[in-house]
Amino acid sequence: MFGLRMLGRDCGIKLRKDGFEQGGGMVDVNLVNPFINATLNVLGTMASVKTEAGKPYLKKDNVARGDVTGVIGITGEANGTISVTFDEGSILKIVSNMFGEEMRELNDEVEDAVGELTNMISGQARMELEEKGKLFHAAIPSVITGKNHKIVHITKGPQIAIPFTTEGGSFTIEVCLDN
Repeated sequence: MFGLRMLGRDCGIKLRKDGFEQGGGMVDVNLVNPFINATLNVLGTMASVKTEAGKPYLKKDNVARGDVTGVIGITGEANGTISVTFDEGSILKIVSNMFGEEMRELNDEVEDAVGELTNMISGQARMELEEKGKLFHAAIPSVITGKNHKIVHITKGPQIAIPFTTEGGSFTIEVCLDN
């Protein structure tokens, strides 16, 4: 199973007993891994898209690494935001698979699908976390589009970014939580 614990040494984030520490911030890997698992599962199940996770890294700016982002706020064991940013090629392939028809451009339907995918990833991750005794609540997702748009996370916790590749392109999930 893919997770941050396996890659912690390689991504410039120090492994601590309970998680990762970078620049004074601490992230519990047990809170991040369910979002990775949910991403792989949701895209595989809903869109029949095979995804491959890359090396996690600490993101230090607010510039999105793609063309359309779903962002959702969460509260509970930790507070923060989760975002999923897709480049145009990856989201068009994913949504085309979901809808059973070729999508050729970013439009309202694609943006709605990004919001729904973000919601499904959050929901599935929160279910996994609840099974571990960690309760989270989520807000309604927001969708941001445009080249070089910004993602402003609501907390000051470290931004752990995990890049993924698909047949159609790439996307990145970001988990930013305060403990």
